[in-house]
Amino acid sequence: MNRQIIFHGNSFLDYYKTLDNKVKEKIKYVFELIKQIERVPIKFLAPMTGYDGLFEIKVEFESNIYRIFCCFDKGHVVVLLNAFQKKTQKTPKNEIEKAMKLKEEYFKLKK
Repeated sequence: MNRQIIFHGNSFLDYYKTLDNKVKEKIKYVFELIKQIERVPIKFLAPMTGYDGLFEIKVEFESNIYRIFCCFDKGHVVVLLNAFQKKTQKTPKNEIEKAMKLKEEYFKLKK
């Protein structure tokens, strides 16, 4: 399996730049898994129920949980949208809405 990871806009990168180097290393590790493994365990990549085509990449480091929203293009391109640190059980609605808006924008610009 050889997936490609790309970014749409600056939302993910702006957030990524604020993170500690150890967290960045863990994120890079999870990205490598996604690029290389055909069936990525749900622990690392899962569809967002009820949000058409939206997925979340899950990264845990120490006691912190990070989420990166993404979508797929042509099945093998992973488009990173936005990211945040998850502090509660529920995923913040504003982050999901932001991801859906970025996803729509990505596919509109692609046409």
